[in-house]
Amino acid sequence: MNNTRRTFLMTLAAGSATFATVAHSQVKLDEKDPQAVGLGYVADATKTDVKKFPKYAAGQVCTNCALYQGKASDAWGGCPLFAGKQVAGKGWCNAWVKKA
Repeated sequence: MNNTRRTFLMTLAAGSATFATVAHSQVKLDEKDPQAVGLGYVADATKTDVKKFPKYAAGQVCTNCALYQGKASDAWGGCPLFAGKQVAGKGWCNAWVKKA
């Protein structure tokens, strides 16, 4: 293997490890975040204000939302509505859409 290829592969491996570390260290979304407040986000779906958000139904949580970017078993995961922040798997917001 020539030096250029070796350097490329080492750089690729280091970059992948860094990306994985950054993804895991994302900030958890605060319920008081202005965007979270606007969408009615709560970290515990059972605490959703049903008078204010009548769309909510028992059993709706981030992990079974089409927008959730984690596994169903993940406690926290990404959501495109809250870029750079993780939402609670047991959370809910007014943008919830049933996963197909």
